[in-house]
Amino acid sequence: MRSKKKKRKWLKITGIALLVVLVSAGIYGFTFYNSLTTAVEQMHEPLQREQSEKRQKPVVLEQKDPFSVLMLGVDEREGDRGRSDTIIVLAVNPNNNSVKMLSIPRDTRTEIIGKGKEDKINHAYAFGGVPMAMDTVENFLNIPIDYYMQINMEGFKDIVDAVGGVTVQNDLDFSVEDFKYPIGEIKLNGDEALNYARMRYEDPRGDFGRQMRQRQIIKAVINEGASLSSLTNFSNIFSALGNNVKTNLSFEQMVAIQKNYKNAGSNIQQMEIKSQGTKMDGIYYGIVSAEEQQRIQNELKGQLEIN
Repeated sequence: MRSKKKKRKWLKITGIALLVVLVSAGIYGFTFYNSLTTAVEQMHEPLQREQSEKRQKPVVLEQKDPFSVLMLGVDEREGDRGRSDTIIVLAVNPNNNSVKMLSIPRDTRTEIIGKGKEDKINHAYAFGGVPMAMDTVENFLNIPIDYYMQINMEGFKDIVDAVGGVTVQNDLDFSVEDFKYPIGEIKLNGDEALNYARMRYEDPRGDFGRQMRQRQIIKAVINEGASLSSLTNFSNIFSALGNNVKTNLSFEQMVAIQKNYKNAGSNIQQMEIKSQGTKMDGIYYGIVSAEEQQRIQNELKGQLEIN
């Protein structure tokens, strides 16, 4: 029971989590519950990681404490855990009913905690998996990272297809292979959404444009997952989640999030980090100034109500 609740919670807040509302409704009874619990069991993957030193006391979801989640979009490779090319931090606050969503550029140069050197932030996952990625992001942002959600990006298209596709507002006319993306409102299936989220070379904004599209897709999945049209497709949705998502949230925690944080999920505010691209020994890095880093840290600390 515990692991199931956690996952539900994750799903609602990260953009996939709103689907948990369906569970409490009990609309589909036994079949619905079985599909959900099977998905949660597949998704639940606890960590051997002590509570952050930046968190003075554990998060109590029943008391509506603000909390943070690290989302890692990973391109998994055979014989290799891959790299976390998508790094997003969610700071959830039920007191102001909002979620701040921060994209961290994968080339950001920072200290890799546990490795003893500076490198690209997305290398933390390659070196030490989820725990090292959480420790490194926590150090970079100077806030506690309470939970994680790891998404297999190749399988993310299955999640998009399961909710019936997504609609986004595109601001750049571009093509990727056989896919064309005109300016304006466009409806995307799984393959189209994955290519839309990954493209960066044709975007003059580079990785910043890619991060924006990733956030668009996540928000769109939330909206579609929460819509009535998705209720009849719960089996495919839960199957896609179970096969492609891992999280340390328990079933009980997911239920608590659905109960106590549901209004925050409807107000997602996007944040960006400004960095300066440079090369060191022929390798490209994004350098974040001390002032910019402090600005981001202060905003997230305020959202999490941390002094």
